[in-house]
Amino acid sequence: MTISTTKKLLGATVAAGVIFALAGCGQAPADEPAGSEGPADSDFLPCLISDAGGWNDKSFNQSAKEGMDSAAEELGIKPLEFESANDNDYAPNLETAVSEGCSLIVAVGFKLAAATVESATANPEIDYAIIDDYADTDFDGTTDAPNIKPLVFDTAQAAYLGGYAAAGWSAQSGVNKVGTFGGMQIPSVAVFMDGFALGVDKYNEDKSAAVQVFGWDVATQEGSFTGGFDANDTAKQTAQGVLDQGVDVILPVGGPIYQSAAAAIADSGKETLMVGVDSDLAVADPSVADVTMFSIMKAINVAVKDATTAAAAGEFDAAPYVGTLDNEGVKLSGFGDFEGELPDGLLDEIAALQEQIISGDITVESENSP
Repeated sequence: MTISTTKKLLGATVAAGVIFALAGCGQAPADEPAGSEGPADSDFLPCLISDAGGWNDKSFNQSAKEGMDSAAEELGIKPLEFESANDNDYAPNLETAVSEGCSLIVAVGFKLAAATVESATANPEIDYAIIDDYADTDFDGTTDAPNIKPLVFDTAQAAYLGGYAAAGWSAQSGVNKVGTFGGMQIPSVAVFMDGFALGVDKYNEDKSAAVQVFGWDVATQEGSFTGGFDANDTAKQTAQGVLDQGVDVILPVGGPIYQSAAAAIADSGKETLMVGVDSDLAVADPSVADVTMFSIMKAINVAVKDATTAAAAGEFDAAPYVGTLDNEGVKLSGFGDFEGELPDGLLDEIAALQEQIISGDITVESENSP
């Protein structure tokens, strides 16, 4: 367990593509108060607790830290940031955050749900937020403590666009096979896989194509999973199992496991491309940019920043924030160097699909959506 108070404001991510530009990432979601822009009350102390993936996961932990650091710089304060080395650190880190006098505690990921509920229940005067979970540990449909704000994302919407794009790429190549695998089978992972597969179905329907999806079945909710989020031999073997089906696009869902997918692609000697999740992976980790076609993104940094600035202004609201295409809480990155190789008209088709989802003409139905 380590504690870091380092402030590191990362540069803004720039993504190519007309509808995928990230300029909107700096805007507060429509249903989230923007908070104050001046220095926070001297007593306000925001705190952030990672899951075991750590701050350098190139994914949701890192994105959450970027959001907290951005808010802290804007407010002129220094946050406390607790990096969890393993699952056993969650409760102790929460206890330390409370003892340090934290005013707002943001927990990163569903794995912290039980410990966050216990801490929030014992400390009703402290504001809490949790990423990718409703903190509903008794499964009654409501958050278990009134001082916890869920920050969740309907990633199926963006993944639907991603599945359509991947199908278009694979159909053009003549391979007609795409795949996916996940870390743990939980809603925040499966929702990516649902949207991706449904987007492939949409492409097949529109184009009378026959692109297959390996690694996930929406109807049965069964697929390929590593059982965790570590980039290890198990993750590499899982990726290899999907690659062995002959796919030319693969979507690894689960933070660091993209590293295992990249290693498996390199070993295969094939020209398979990868799809990133959460952050713009080609920007977050340039070492895999040459095999990353695009990323399915969640604006975790924006949600964390907005929750923090609102709490600093005394405007904390425990109502769940749900990121969608409409409020730019989820989106696709650009396609980088691959944009010029896309099938003619594909970007326009994706833009039209996005507008249909936002307008409600298309509903992306995933049982894992928040």
